Amino acid sequence: MSLTADGIRTIVSLTSSGSNKTFKPVFQLISIKAVGNKNGVQRYRAVLSDGSHFVQGMLATQLNHMVQSNEIQNNTVISVEDFMNNSVQGRNVIILLKITVVDKPETRIGSPTDIEKADSSPAPAFVSSNAEKSSNMPSAANSGKSTNVPRVNPYSPTDKRQTAPIVYSNMPSAANSGKSTNVPRVNPYSPTDKRQTAPIVHQASSSSSGNPITLIAQLNMFQNRWTIKARVVSKSEIRTWSNARGEGSLFSIELLDSSGMDIKATMFKEAVDKFYNLIEVGQVIRSGGRIKVANLQYNTCKSQFELNFDQNSIIRLEDDTGDIQAQSFDLVKISDLEKAEVGKNVDIIAVVQEIGDVQTLTSKKSGRELQKCDLTLIDDSGVQVRLTLWGNQASNAKNDIVAPRVVAFRKTRVGDFGGVSLSGASGFFLEPKIPETEALMQWWESEGSSGGAVRSLSKSSGGGGKMALFQERKGIADIKKEGLGYNNEKGDYLSFKAHFTFLKKDKEGGAWYTACPNKEDPCRNRCKVVQTTDGNWQCDRCQGTYPNCSRKWIFSGTVADDTGSTWVSVFDDQAMTLFGGTTADDAFAQYDNQDVYDSHFAKAMHTEWILKCRVKQETVNDEARLKTQIVRMDPVDYVAECRDLLSAIQKVS
Repeated sequence: MSLTADGIRTIVSLTSSGSNKTFKPVFQLISIKAVGNKNGVQRYRAVLSDGSHFVQGMLATQLNHMVQSNEIQNNTVISVEDFMNNSVQGRNVIILLKITVVDKPETRIGSPTDIEKADSSPAPAFVSSNAEKSSNMPSAANSGKSTNVPRVNPYSPTDKRQTAPIVYSNMPSAANSGKSTNVPRVNPYSPTDKRQTAPIVHQASSSSSGNPITLIAQLNMFQNRWTIKARVVSKSEIRTWSNARGEGSLFSIELLDSSGMDIKATMFKEAVDKFYNLIEVGQVIRSGGRIKVANLQYNTCKSQFELNFDQNSIIRLEDDTGDIQAQSFDLVKISDLEKAEVGKNVDIIAVVQEIGDVQTLTSKKSGRELQKCDLTLIDDSGVQVRLTLWGNQASNAKNDIVAPRVVAFRKTRVGDFGGVSLSGASGFFLEPKIPETEALMQWWESEGSSGGAVRSLSKSSGGGGKMALFQERKGIADIKKEGLGYNNEKGDYLSFKAHFTFLKKDKEGGAWYTACPNKEDPCRNRCKVVQTTDGNWQCDRCQGTYPNCSRKWIFSGTVADDTGSTWVSVFDDQAMTLFGGTTADDAFAQYDNQDVYDSHFAKAMHTEWILKCRVKQETVNDEARLKTQIVRMDPVDYVAECRDLLSAIQKVS
């Protein structure tokens, strides 16, 4: 087997594999060594040899698996398919981006020497052939004065490809001029290789200012200076944080360039104030930044890196020449979501059939108020799925999206909450200009909108949401038959039509609990308070003391349908629906009149509702119990109910 002759000398003379696309050298890896674990990513140093010379190198992180699986090891012979050449502290470092294993000999080939030392030598090596004879060099003795010819440090790293030879015979003599020459002194410690700050660049591209453009796909941790040109395809809301190390704010954008690769960029603190109102989705920008390894927990982009911008970053708006597409989608059919891994981010294009009401929730983790909105999506596979939007996307959904309409959702997360569901999106786009849009619109107009039978991957949503469809309902007996509540820590949800057969109203003090009157965080008028000896009310959550409290409904009852009956828990929101808007505070004011208090429960008895319930196993006093909680209740629309029954009968017959 033969290694590429003089290959090391050739590779150190090139900036990257793009400088000579036909150059595919064969080298031997004479040493591979782990050099640290930064940000959770292992790095490996490799020494490349052509049998005569060797040079230091590094493996790109995408090649780590080849070391860890022993596919490459010491003395392995490889073919270098893609590389870049950086200079670190004046020394060449070859970054291997793509390699192929050729052979695995047991011994080293040849007796290679360091190319850096081979290309460095004492001063005579810098003297041209015309100046090799000492008789041609000016003598200080002859002139009577010393010349200011720069002294050359023989140990200084030099590169004959970058530094012009110093020719003494062509320099003016102090004797001839009568004055000392002002030849600039050379700093022997200054790196002479101009390639040390050169990034991998796409040679055919440049920005409007003339600066070379680096493709996102070519970014790596070893680059010091680079410029990308990319389109802003999404922009997050401003988020704040507060911890032991301090507090601040941030927002993120996703950038897409002409190579089709996208990358996440994040602005922190002062950069938020500087850039948030300047950067808009759809703009084409040019910028540098700081590269770091992507945190896959929060990053859904294709690039293995991400960018950070600070207040000193320079971001310029570029002309949109059309070379960067407006969006890049990896579309998945709704019917294929059943096979998708939970937690995976997917792109979906679908018809938005229905937009639910905006719901307000309180985060158990942070105590903050959250807004959500459920959308029903369907595509030409004839399958539905529920997508939940959050924050501003949720609150503006009904204004931004008018159902039914074709919408593409980018990077929405697959979940198993209530069957298969989708949550969040880095952005959504109304009728994007892609072939799938036209095909989906034609399908919807021809058959999708006709109301034929469809299959839904998502069960009735928990925490309220829209009322379940007729075909989505179950019976009370299905709780036991399907074993609901036992295998899901978050509980299982189902909907059924039932009527109340019993309401437990005889709790001592009334069918309510005393709640904190503080309507702000963290209590938000929900946390329990206790009365102190001085008659005030104490809240352990906000540590506040108040002269009065608020009261919230809480009681249990039984409901029944044609398949069975079950106990259910009823909380404040559902109780007010059941009692026609009467609050627990209203009932407390009438509590002294037992007949008035009892009348609220009497009117609610035997009323029929469409109920959404959560079934969950809980442990009470070391005893496991299955609890069913009503999370939403809607009155029965008997006209629609009859229509749905007739339609179901026709399908059976």
